Amino acid sequence: MAALLRRGLFVALHHALGQGSHSVCHPALPAALLGACRTKKTWPVKFPKEELKKRLTPAQYHVTQERGTESAFTGSFTHNKDEGTFTCVVCSTALFSSDTKFDSGSGWPSFFDLVKEGSVTVTDDFSYGIHRVETTCSQCGSHLGHLFDDGPKPTGKRYCINSASLGFQPKDAASSSSAADGGAASGSASDGKTEL
Repeated sequence: MAALLRRGLFVALHHALGQGSHSVCHPALPAALLGACRTKKTWPVKFPKEELKKRLTPAQYHVTQERGTESAFTGSFTHNKDEGTFTCVVCSTALFSSDTKFDSGSGWPSFFDLVKEGSVTVTDDFSYGIHRVETTCSQCGSHLGHLFDDGPKPTGKRYCINSASLGFQPKDAASSSSAADGGAASGSASDGKTEL
């Protein structure tokens, strides 16, 4: 009953305050009622919605553009042990190294550090009535997953990331394609969809 009342209050306040044009959170509303609280940001890299719908799989689009979450233990990178770099599936920004990947038991790929500071943006997320820290690609704003403070040393961080938001550049493929192509990256799948 309390959840229904809270939902009804949120809908009424949302409409009454005309929320949504510049910020996900209106300052007069309690953050716990609203979900993620972040202001509209201009990302350095932008892609038209139509292009992303053509280029990404439905799961990739849902996770990265609609802040979705794949089911635990179903992602293609959950058990990946190959050496290389995990990238943003939308803009190919390098995010995580396989050297920082660990098995957290959560069912999602987990990393204890970033490839470089600033490659991921973090924002408060109050969806589902709890506080979490959302992670997004700092270049294109795509949703990646969440950050928790229960990871291993040396950082104590656990970047819990959806496989659908990641691409992967194997260590051997990066060096062999660079040598063979004069530094150019290899092509994508023939149907134009990014493969995980």
